Amino acid sequence: MANKRMSKFKVLGIIFSLIILVGASCAYYMYNVLYGRTYKVSEPVFLYIDDSKNFDLLCEQLLDIAPANDVTNFRALAKYLHYPENMRTGKYGITDGMSQMELINMFRRGQQTSVRLTFNNIRLKTDLAERLAEQLMISEQDILPLLKDSTYCISLGFTTETINAMFIPNTYEVYWNITADRLFQRMKKEYDSFWTENRINKANAIGLSPVEVSILASIVEEETAAGDEYPIVAGLYINRLKRNIPLQADPTVKFAIGDFSLQRILYEHLEIESPYNTYKYAGLPPGPLRTPSIRSIDAVLNHTEHRYLYMCAKEDFSGRHNFAITLAEHNRNAERYRAELNRRKIR
Repeated sequence: MANKRMSKFKVLGIIFSLIILVGASCAYYMYNVLYGRTYKVSEPVFLYIDDSKNFDLLCEQLLDIAPANDVTNFRALAKYLHYPENMRTGKYGITDGMSQMELINMFRRGQQTSVRLTFNNIRLKTDLAERLAEQLMISEQDILPLLKDSTYCISLGFTTETINAMFIPNTYEVYWNITADRLFQRMKKEYDSFWTENRINKANAIGLSPVEVSILASIVEEETAAGDEYPIVAGLYINRLKRNIPLQADPTVKFAIGDFSLQRILYEHLEIESPYNTYKYAGLPPGPLRTPSIRSIDAVLNHTEHRYLYMCAKEDFSGRHNFAITLAEHNRNAERYRAELNRRKIR
């Protein structure tokens, strides 16, 4: 009888041990599912969730860029936590060794990775809208209406002609899902920070507002491909402004015509009716010809002091210029350049 009892206890002990072992195994398995190193990537990869908030598309992205065995566990956990009904837009980073739980919590909390937003070499509003939209969730159709809305531009301290000046070319940390309005507000804040007291004092010293400096800087940048000429060209145009001499800047004519590829400005081009035509109208045009770089803005503020009033492209087509104090000297430079245009049959 005693032996039977002992055998019964042994069986119960074995069963109990098996239950503990199975339970421990299940717990270990579940722990690994939730907190194990599910995602193995050599460097951070990124997932983008846009306004569609498409959970199936998110799963496809996940499988493509951060392969795990499958996304079954991710789907199950996400649905258990009601994530598909509460998706948040943004750019999210996956790092090596991230677990399912870390990933889900990151999505649920909206813990985004910022975007390094850059833009430069921008001429037209459409160019600016396109460049911004390439890097953010918003589209060109979100951006362009604001650039063309006079009331909105005025609320930021600009006009539809000058609004491009608010966008100082640089690199900015923003979130991928930023709205167009918040982006504009951010750029206004950056613009105000850029225009320090020192820069404003320099602008005042030459009799220009910050926006007027940007307009002149855009002309300087279009006028020469040689960055070291920026301060000289800026000084030349400031000399003309001080003497109330029309700038007669070829880039303003190209802008008025809408063709920056023109290699030869003809007399007929100089007659185009436009406030941007500085051959017909003295002073600065209504707005910048492009979004000027920091280098060209600072070149205006720190322009070279000289007596030049005239400039002409060098006849070697290097993109550099011959500068002159007198009209006679300028005419000689211009004649050499025209002769080379004719020789090359550039009409």
